[in-house]
Amino acid sequence: MLQAPERHRLSLPTGELELDIHDSAFALDDVMGFAARANAKRGFLFLSKVLGKHWPVTPGMMRKVHVSLADTVPELPGPVVFIAMAETAIGLGQGVFEAWLAAHPGRAGLFLHTSRYRVGAAPIIEFEEAHSHAPRQFLHMPPDAHTRDLLLNAKALVLVDDEASTGNTFLNLTDACRKLNPGIAHVHLATITNFMGASATAALSERFGLPVTMGAPVSGEYRFTPGQLASASAPAQLFDASADRGASGEFGRYGRHRALTVPTGLAERLAGDVKPGERVLVLGTGEFMHPSYLLGAALEQLGVNAVVQSTTRSPILTWGAVTAALTFPDNYGEGVANFLYNVTPGQYEHVFICHETAPKQALLDLADTLKARLFHFKTETHVEEVS
Repeated sequence: MLQAPERHRLSLPTGELELDIHDSAFALDDVMGFAARANAKRGFLFLSKVLGKHWPVTPGMMRKVHVSLADTVPELPGPVVFIAMAETAIGLGQGVFEAWLAAHPGRAGLFLHTSRYRVGAAPIIEFEEAHSHAPRQFLHMPPDAHTRDLLLNAKALVLVDDEASTGNTFLNLTDACRKLNPGIAHVHLATITNFMGASATAALSERFGLPVTMGAPVSGEYRFTPGQLASASAPAQLFDASADRGASGEFGRYGRHRALTVPTGLAERLAGDVKPGERVLVLGTGEFMHPSYLLGAALEQLGVNAVVQSTTRSPILTWGAVTAALTFPDNYGEGVANFLYNVTPGQYEHVFICHETAPKQALLDLADTLKARLFHFKTETHVEEVS
């Protein structure tokens, strides 16, 4: 006998959302909440509580989710290329890749993440996230010959995002990759939540034109009836292909074959400044997320009460799972608004901001607002505190 779905009915400021949960490995409230987007294309948001993006989360919980999603990846022909979707799922995808590497020593794997910034002169592959407030996304062609060969000779893709609701973005990215590499023989979608519904999920292979598998600890389906959708107050994407935004190729845009690390001793030095009982926020910036998780995890292992989160370009209304919002200029200098949700000044005794861009005024002002310390990751092994 089939079990009745767990039903949720919500009245958002932007419309009516109906959600049926058919299967979940976690209590729903532990992994997600509901929010309203300031976006005329889509008025709702399944706000993840385990990404370290819009909600503070312990590194231990993030690691649990990384391993859970890595465990959904079937035995695939290699090389296997993992691609994380910008900006929300970059840290998630890199964590899943590293968990998969740890469980499959010796396997040939590559991690890349999409971006809304161009790095250097590397060619870019463009595709669209149609429902997004910033729809243009890019995948860089790795300039390193070995990394490029892994991408061009991959037999399987693992595409990672926080949620799947239509599958359209995954399809667009898969089509772009197959134009480069017709030998791709399998696609695996790894998401925390899959709300496409059972019939749409079952039809993925036919729709994509090759075998597709799906791994998600939470699955169900949704219906949204739009009301008065909100418009973002300013453009969320002003792409200039010739502009240097200070984004790096080292941390994932150009591809990585091995796990990322943080410099030895950084966590020990910072932990020495934290008194017992004090709370620490390790804050990533925009697309630069995974180093903040790794630093937070190292602090947590030293007994520090640390949580991880990130700034974002996503405009979200203050409602539901978003109880506070800070707005500030973006540190990449694109000229779009950035946001930090569910954080208020003075909430944490220590805030450590991790960034890849030069410490320009936007970062200095954000640090001043949060009474934070800035850490500029110039390379994987070279981190400078901004005085």
